[in-house]
Amino acid sequence: MLKIDDILLDDTALPAHVAIIMDGNGRWAKRRLMPRTLGHRAGMSALKRVVKLCDEINIPILTVYAFSTENWKRPASEVNYLMGLLVEYLHKELQELHENNVRINILGDYSVLNQECQNEIRRALQITRNNTGLSFNIALNYGSRCEILDAVKKLVIKVNNGEITPDSISEKVFSDLLYTANLPDPDLLIRTAGEMRLSNFLLWQLAYTEIWVTDCLWPDFDRKDFLRALVDYQRRDRRFGALSKLEEDIENV
Repeated sequence: MLKIDDILLDDTALPAHVAIIMDGNGRWAKRRLMPRTLGHRAGMSALKRVVKLCDEINIPILTVYAFSTENWKRPASEVNYLMGLLVEYLHKELQELHENNVRINILGDYSVLNQECQNEIRRALQITRNNTGLSFNIALNYGSRCEILDAVKKLVIKVNNGEITPDSISEKVFSDLLYTANLPDPDLLIRTAGEMRLSNFLLWQLAYTEIWVTDCLWPDFDRKDFLRALVDYQRRDRRFGALSKLEEDIENV
């Protein structure tokens, strides 16, 4: 057993991959009569707490939904602030992340971001590329439907080129063409701010993921909230479509 902040966890049953939809920055700011931008800045502090805790308790993979393909619909001033915040985060935190053996990955098309963002992202990817600790995946300009369509187009090209046949297309072949190729599917999805939807996030990968929703707004999400999600996850009976152990025992009577 592992005791963290007075909470007991079974260290043999931790999720290998945790995904988070970080929601509620704007509402957090509104309740405090602040600009939405300050909510995003407060949300960055929550992200730092979670990354540090994942590294501390040896969760191998963390994937966070930072900016969706739909977020471009927001006011340009807010989008620009978010991009600037990303640059600031990577610039300030990169050295510590690297020293802690964290590897940064980007899920999504960041080539459409401004040059400063692209440069900072490439720098982070280059510096941490050989790290072997926490795999920290940032979904940036990410949309799951776009990801799936991109994979379908790649499959069509492979079939047309004679590299594969339609009959040889399997779940693994398809998964290997997604942005998350070589990553296991998330075991646990955390969504803050009480919203009960996936918001075009990892639709293929979340097929059998355990979902944990909290009313806590993302900037307020702290270590204890994350640990509570892990405790709840460890109480789940993950069957992947099969019978539970109790149901199997009953069937065999």
